[in-house]
Amino acid sequence: MANGQQIAEQNLVAFEAWLATKTENEFRAMASRGVLSRKEIAKECGFAQSALSQNPRIKAVLKAKEDELRAAGVLPPLAQKTVEAEGELPLREAGRQRASMNTERLNRLELDNAALRAENEALKRKLEKYTLLDEALATTGRLLR
Repeated sequence: MANGQQIAEQNLVAFEAWLATKTENEFRAMASRGVLSRKEIAKECGFAQSALSQNPRIKAVLKAKEDELRAAGVLPPLAQKTVEAEGELPLREAGRQRASMNTERLNRLELDNAALRAENEALKRKLEKYTLLDEALATTGRLLR
């Protein structure tokens, strides 16, 4: 059984052999979000996806290949980081559209609730009239069967 260093070396050899067999069109087809799909690479090379991020030599070769493909126009260029946002986590806007949708939904539900309460009160008044009639018929002994 091989130790971790031997497995890392085997994975590097498999990765470099895989790189040598691919064309620019094949790389273009496996591009996802501006980088090569790590899942597809790992599947085709026959090792775990974690090897691409944990093996420093594979990581360096992959970064160099992606940079080469960016220079060739196969992959899109990386987005430039802004100086003021560096070191800070980007804050997500609260989502005005979602807030307006929630407000509309709340207003609609409140209107529906008010309409149902009014209908419920009207039905209770009607039922009250018939319960009095039912009691009167019961006391005189003339209940409908």
